[in-house]
Amino acid sequence: FQLVESGGGLVQPGGSLKLSCAASGSSLDYYAIGWFRQAPGKEREGVSCISGSGGGTNYGDSVKGRFTISRDNAKKTVYLEMNSLQPEDTAVYSCAAARRPPWSGCLSDAGGYNYWGQGTQVTVSS
Repeated sequence: FQLVESGGGLVQPGGSLKLSCAASGSSLDYYAIGWFRQAPGKEREGVSCISGSGGGTNYGDSVKGRFTISRDNAKKTVYLEMNSLQPEDTAVYSCAAARRPPWSGCLSDAGGYNYWGQGTQVTVSS
């Protein structure tokens, strides 16, 4: 079971990006997915997470109202749509998976995730 992120890049303040987290191997239905980010010199921060069914989501305070998480289990892909990006959003964004019943809530704690992608760089700068 592997995760691969894509969609990162350089964007101007106020711009948007959409990250993808593609899974290979097992069905994605039984995995909650979380997005985390880490900026240089800072601790890893939970950004958002979504339950296996997609019915449960959670967002970090710093991204509420700007970021939207979604998933397409048929495509084995989870998305993170990021709007109104600011320089403080600059970081390496990684997705992670935790095997859980689809109806269970997602996890905000990185320690609960077993599988991690390699990360994708997001840079917000003029």
